Amino acid sequence: MKYEVIVVGGGHAGIEASHIAAKMGHKTLLITGNINNIGDMPCNPSIGGTAKGIIVREVDALGGLMGKIADISHFQIKMLNNSKGPAVRSLRCQADKVTYKENMQTYLAKQENLEIKEKMVEDLWVENNKVKGIILEDNTKIEAQAVILTTGTYLKANILIGSENKEGGPHGEKRSNHLSDNLKKYGFTIQRLKTGTPVRIEASSIDFSKMHEEVGDNIPWTFSFDNPPTYDINHQQKCYLIYTNPKTHKIILDNLEKSAMYGGYVTGVGPRYCPSIEDKLVRFKDKERHQLFLEPESIHYDDWYLQGFSTSMPRDIQEQMVKSLEGLEHAKITKYAYAIEYDAIDPLQIKPTLETKVIENLYTAGQINGTSGYEEAAGQGLIAGINACLKLEQKEPFILKRSDAYIGVLIDDLVTKGTKEPYRMLTSRAEFRLLLRHDNADLRLRPLAKKVGSITKEQYENYEKRVNQITECTNFLEETKLKITEEIKQIFNEKNIPCPMTTESFLNLLKRPEITISFLEELKEIPYPYDIKEEVEIQTKYKGYIEKTYKEVEKMKKLEEKEIPKDIDYQKIKNLASEARQKLEQVRPVSIGQASRISGVNPSDIAILNVYLKKEYNHE
Repeated sequence: MKYEVIVVGGGHAGIEASHIAAKMGHKTLLITGNINNIGDMPCNPSIGGTAKGIIVREVDALGGLMGKIADISHFQIKMLNNSKGPAVRSLRCQADKVTYKENMQTYLAKQENLEIKEKMVEDLWVENNKVKGIILEDNTKIEAQAVILTTGTYLKANILIGSENKEGGPHGEKRSNHLSDNLKKYGFTIQRLKTGTPVRIEASSIDFSKMHEEVGDNIPWTFSFDNPPTYDINHQQKCYLIYTNPKTHKIILDNLEKSAMYGGYVTGVGPRYCPSIEDKLVRFKDKERHQLFLEPESIHYDDWYLQGFSTSMPRDIQEQMVKSLEGLEHAKITKYAYAIEYDAIDPLQIKPTLETKVIENLYTAGQINGTSGYEEAAGQGLIAGINACLKLEQKEPFILKRSDAYIGVLIDDLVTKGTKEPYRMLTSRAEFRLLLRHDNADLRLRPLAKKVGSITKEQYENYEKRVNQITECTNFLEETKLKITEEIKQIFNEKNIPCPMTTESFLNLLKRPEITISFLEELKEIPYPYDIKEEVEIQTKYKGYIEKTYKEVEKMKKLEEKEIPKDIDYQKIKNLASEARQKLEQVRPVSIGQASRISGVNPSDIAILNVYLKKEYNHE
């Protein structure tokens, strides 16, 4: 058996990697330990969230699947931070765990050039530091020109509940026992990480009347740029908000040493930005309460997910903790919370293309690279798949810059700074977040996707249609003039908005901070879809800020264009600080821009490096 691309693992990274490789015309094998778990959501029943929702839009803009499947699999969707500026707005949907997985598997089954097998991979077939394929647990070899590892949390995984420590991946399934040891043998640095998941509660045992309702938006949203909304806005599933209380806190703190984390049973490093509830109480002692959300997992069964209540406490303590919460006094736990430890590689050993530095034609994506989250995994899987194909086609690699996409920020952070804990994307990590918005992901990325061949002709035509509509809508607002009459003055006065003294175009009026496009529609119909009007409004209102940000991007671009030769010997550069020399040697940055972002490399080191490049390589 011989394939062009083999993808190991059927989680969100593996799905995007295998789908895009097959879509780009390469014979691809997706191999996983359990076919039924392809597209599984082992933790929270949602897609998107702050910053993460923008990643989903970027995945869709680049030709990926996550957004499309989320759009046909959710029962509630809303825009987070909608009252704030456009730079921090992100979509989040409550996805049906059963429906999402079924829809994903159905889509993949129809994908040309893609074959799916159920086997456990325990080693790589490597010759002369170049991957030749994979080796199964029965020692069967399968040949491939490129291999992408997307193993999630299955590498030597252990489930921890209190003092219990059992071998197994999510849902207690079979783990990979030898692959991470073999990776270490090839020269990879292996680190131990930890994540966790909360309890699930039977719906009939919950008193929702004591909780605050959280409903979906009354605006039709989609993650995908290619399909219209298919859900009924007026029949979205409700979620519920509750809070921890002093009784909850006392139970946790009185039993802290019984948790796997504080009892000394955990060896892996947990996520800073998604901590367990016991970790929250220790780290944020001044907080009187912490918010929790009850979210349905599926319409096909009755489990509800208690968002924000991840723990590794023993089962009896979990019972006490849950029943201390208002509305959950009689809760029936259907699945206990647990922590899971697993092996991952040091992401400093991968290139910006996600090809590893250790073995040629071997790519890694998702939690094996030290990230957490479905969305972060999907973004990496997509880029790994695209770059594997481009290398097979002997084309230039596809590297997203920090000013291009959140996916670019994510990968640059991993390969430049590394991580010692599960990495989660945050809006604060992106210095150009005003450019990397939810609304413009297609405008940023579809032209790049067309260039590398990851989107179809129809998808690009959808993009061109949207660009034309944005231009038409802008022209419409420019050409539409508001004549000041007594009736118009009255409308402005009723809204407490200063009325203009002379005739003005709608576009000029929209530049005023107190005037929205929805207000202008009260004066005259604007015959364009909501997303088009939203895009025009943002571009108009934030034009000055956007132009200023692009000037900052240009400064960074000059540093990115100053390439560092691959054969450079940092030991020969005099006066470099020892830490800088060590970090530069470890990361092997491709440009001065990347070098400047390495932790431990100071501006003085960059100045010395620039002088050396000018002297030895005639760099300007």
